[in-house]
Amino acid sequence: MPTHRVTPRPVAGTRAVSTGLATLIPDSDGRRGWTLYLNGMESSHVDLDDPGRLDFEYLRWVVAGIESLPLVAGDPADPASGAGWRVLHLGGGGCTLPRYLATTHPRCRQVVVELDPGVLELAKQAFGLRSRPGLRLRVGEARATVTAEQSERYDVVVRDAFTGSTVPPPLLTRQFVAEVARILTPQGIYLANLADGELLATARREVATALGHFPHVALVAEPGQLRGRRYGNVVIAASAAPLPSAAWVRRLASDPVRARLVDGEAAVAFASGRAPFDDAEL
Repeated sequence: MPTHRVTPRPVAGTRAVSTGLATLIPDSDGRRGWTLYLNGMESSHVDLDDPGRLDFEYLRWVVAGIESLPLVAGDPADPASGAGWRVLHLGGGGCTLPRYLATTHPRCRQVVVELDPGVLELAKQAFGLRSRPGLRLRVGEARATVTAEQSERYDVVVRDAFTGSTVPPPLLTRQFVAEVARILTPQGIYLANLADGELLATARREVATALGHFPHVALVAEPGQLRGRRYGNVVIAASAAPLPSAAWVRRLASDPVRARLVDGEAAVAFASGRAPFDDAEL
C-alpha cells in the first residue's frame, strides 16, 4: 500500500475461522509470496513486496477488464490522475485485488465486504491490511450489503465470494443481479468470478441471468474450457454501457495464459435455452 503501512506478520499454518479452516503457505521460490487456502481450496495469493503481482489468471482477466474502462477522467499514462473508480468487492479473502488497485490506482475508493471475520482478521494480520481513506474493510454478507447500498453508487462491483468451490446461491439469482444493476453507475461494470466444469452449466445460467438485467454481457475463460475440456475459472462481465471488448481482448492477448472473451451475439448464444437463477430455487 502506498500509505498507512502496517507491518505484515504472516505465520504459516492452519487456524480455525468462522466458516471452517484457513491455511497460510509461503511460496517456495524465495519471494515473500503467500497463498491463502480456505477449507482446502486456493483462495488468494499475496506478494508482500509486490502488490502488482497477480498469480491467479482470473484476477488478471478482471484487472484487464477494469483497466480497459473509460471511467476515469485523467491522463491515460498516469494511473494516479483522475477521479478513480468506486469499487465494491463482494468477498475479501486475502484482498489481492484491493491491494493491487490501491497501489496502481491510488485514487480508487474501495469497499471490501468479507463474510468471515476470522478471514478478514487473518488478512489484516498476515498482509498488513487496515481500513484507511480510500479503502474500507468490513465484515458483512454480500447480498445484504448490496441491498442496503444507494443506487448508482459504484463504478465497479466485483463478486469473488465462494463457499468451497461454488458461489453462494443467493449471489447467483436474478433478484441479486437486479440489485447489483441498481447500485452501478450507468457506465459501471459487474464482474463475477465462478469456477465451472466441462459443460459450463453454471456459467451459461449466470450469463442468462445477467442478460435479464444488462444489455451488454460477456465472459472470459480459457479456450480449452470453452470447448468443454477442463474445469476452471470463468469471469462474467455485465454493463448497461457497451463493454470495452477491443481493449480487453488486447490485454488478454498479452497474458501468459491464453484466454478468450465471448461477447455480443456469441454470449447470447452461449446462454441460449438456459433459465436464469431465481430466488425460488434457494
